[in-house]
Amino acid sequence: MIAKLKGLLDETGSDWAVIDVSGVGYLVHCSTKTLAALGEKGEACTVYTDLQVSENDMRLLGFAEAAERDWFRLLTQVQGVGSKVGLAILSALSTGEVQQACSNGDAATIARAQGVGPKLAGRIVNELKDKAGALPGGGMAGGAAPATPAGGASADAVSALENLGFKPAVAARAVAAAQGELGEGASEGDLIRVALKRAAG
Repeated sequence: MIAKLKGLLDETGSDWAVIDVSGVGYLVHCSTKTLAALGEKGEACTVYTDLQVSENDMRLLGFAEAAERDWFRLLTQVQGVGSKVGLAILSALSTGEVQQACSNGDAATIARAQGVGPKLAGRIVNELKDKAGALPGGGMAGGAAPATPAGGASADAVSALENLGFKPAVAARAVAAAQGELGEGASEGDLIRVALKRAAG
């Protein structure tokens, strides 16, 4: 079982990264928040991992912090939540937001994630409500890059930058920086304008 990888960021895609560990490239599937936290190509990075093995596939999932991995494992225990949906939830919401939504029975917040309908969101909060308090919440910590707040204007701004050709990690980091500069109530247009300057500069 591979629990953690420490190496250099070799390459990234929309939902994956290749981590070079002493010349061996590990393909890890990640949430957009983890991709944003990994840094630039060639930089040192650490990911906590979870190995999922099915009848026809074997894939390594990577997370910037152990709390995100713990929530991923918990989410994928719910019927109907596979690795793709688990990563979609953790891309749309911070671990703190997932924890709060489950604790409060707030299915609407969980349903903000791509591919999660109201029925599945309801099942997730019902099954995890009692377990939510046992796991740590909060966003990316320990010096990681700021995660892009999920949903609404910020998520649309990240998507807009990606459509303009910026890599997901670059787009997420630029929008997170713009959000920090402009504040939580910033409009999508303002976020895109400031994030473009960040990403291009």
